[in-house]
Amino acid sequence: MEFQVVKRCKSSKARLGVIATEHGRLETPVFMPVGTAGAIKGVSPEEAREAGVEIILANTYHLYLRPGHELIDKLGGLHRFMNWPGPLLTDSGGFQTLSLSKLRTISDDGVTFRSHLDGSTHFLGPEKVMEIQRALGADIIITLDECAPFGADRSYVLNSAKLTEKWARRCLEERKDNGQALFCVVQGGIYPELREMSARGLVSMGFDGYALGGLSVGEDKPTRENVVRLTREFLPEEKPVYLMGVGTPDDIIESVKMGMDMFDCVMPTRNARNGMLFTHKGKLIIKNARFAEDNSPIEEGCACYTCSNYSRAYLRHLFLLREILSFRLTTIHNLYYYAEFMSEIRQAIRDDRLAEFSHDFYRGEAESL
Repeated sequence: MEFQVVKRCKSSKARLGVIATEHGRLETPVFMPVGTAGAIKGVSPEEAREAGVEIILANTYHLYLRPGHELIDKLGGLHRFMNWPGPLLTDSGGFQTLSLSKLRTISDDGVTFRSHLDGSTHFLGPEKVMEIQRALGADIIITLDECAPFGADRSYVLNSAKLTEKWARRCLEERKDNGQALFCVVQGGIYPELREMSARGLVSMGFDGYALGGLSVGEDKPTRENVVRLTREFLPEEKPVYLMGVGTPDDIIESVKMGMDMFDCVMPTRNARNGMLFTHKGKLIIKNARFAEDNSPIEEGCACYTCSNYSRAYLRHLFLLREILSFRLTTIHNLYYYAEFMSEIRQAIRDDRLAEFSHDFYRGEAESL
């Protein structure tokens, strides 16, 4: 992987960059839809590509449990297995061990857990996580980290950050010269001094990129923004920075201003399945009765497949019946919205008008209320 900053914003720390991988180039800032088990729920890879998706995130933990990384490797790697020609990123499974905390035990060696599928016992350590991600063949892989739960006291978070650093070093020692870029995860909870400690320790090892983990787990927006702003100061300018799990449009704008380059979130796909659609005039709830006879598209001027072919009335009809087609069509629109939104942000940085773009975005949000 190669990363180059090609433009810096004059009014903030935002920057326009290019990431080059074996499976193609992509511009940053970029949003990565979540394809947990090797699929973005509701759409094919071809439909995702047509909607503007450039890179997909898949989950190490879930793919390890089924169908298994050995099988995926045998069948040619994750790109071929899911028929995705573009860049892929796999996370380490660290967050899943937090979300399944009742099923796991943490030690210095790694995480022992019981499968949420059948209760079988498994172990994920740094070396195993690297083995799995090598077999999957993603372009960007992530070191194993320990994500402290929201509300954890300082002592717990300190130990968590230290353990994350130890595991990151072991992942670094285990990496192979196979072209995969290795990102580490900065932890430290909401404690500024622990975030600084974690960032400095990881930067001293020299990774290809840096992820900010342990956020969007319950903290309020000002606290999260303060952590992102502070942590960014200790990360190298020449490397991409990935803000994990943060994905509302307003959070993305503010985080881009603070120098974040990569984002992921289940929001565009999960919300689509729940009938909540993104537009430039705010959120649209498709089940609302006022759309029963509305022959207009989700958003006037939107060039996505759904808006080009289907009305709000039809989409409401499908959603109320819980037709599978409803999930597909609404997901296509939300993916397209996010891809266009990121493209607009990049163009605003390119044109030195990010502040104006941000103002227009918030004005549109306010007018929709």
